[in-house]
Amino acid sequence: MGSGAGEHTSTGDARAEAAVELDRARACLRGAADEALTELQRGFRDQIDGFLAEHGPLALTRRCLPGHLTASCLLWSHDGARVLLHHHRKLGLWLQFGGHCDGEGDTREVALRETVEESGITPSSLSEAPVDFDVHTIPARPGEPEHLHLDVRYLAVAPDGARAAISEESLALAWLTPAEALERGLDVSLRRMILLGPPR
Repeated sequence: MGSGAGEHTSTGDARAEAAVELDRARACLRGAADEALTELQRGFRDQIDGFLAEHGPLALTRRCLPGHLTASCLLWSHDGARVLLHHHRKLGLWLQFGGHCDGEGDTREVALRETVEESGITPSSLSEAPVDFDVHTIPARPGEPEHLHLDVRYLAVAPDGARAAISEESLALAWLTPAEALERGLDVSLRRMILLGPPR
């Protein structure tokens, strides 16, 4: 009987923690002021918030098969002249850095962690609030159905003299001017991020 009570308590604690993370994720969405967003970006933000409200804490994890929360970051050089992109190993696309939240609600922290892991660079600054939002479809792969990534996006700046280090997530890394990046046939949402320019 005592064991069962302990299991009930730990399950209740886990649920409470998951609910806190969900609240944190939704607060991050609201951190972006309406006047700083386009109608398109507000639409994506509201779609993400609605998805989180519908699916609850599960939406922060990969166990949510229809889709799940992700966070990403576009890393600019210290002088704002170039962006660092990586050639994603699984998707075969040039992308900004980012990844799954895996239960964590602080999307800013997730974006920072993924940037450091995938670029080898610790940014000197990172936007406090999201600067963009996107919802996009990830194609089915063996063992993984087609699903949505609900992405919360930030901008960061690399320190002067930062040296990138490739990770297992990438086939290549490249510092590119915005013009060079846009010539690579990027996804429309990444083009939108680049056109925002460096953090101000």
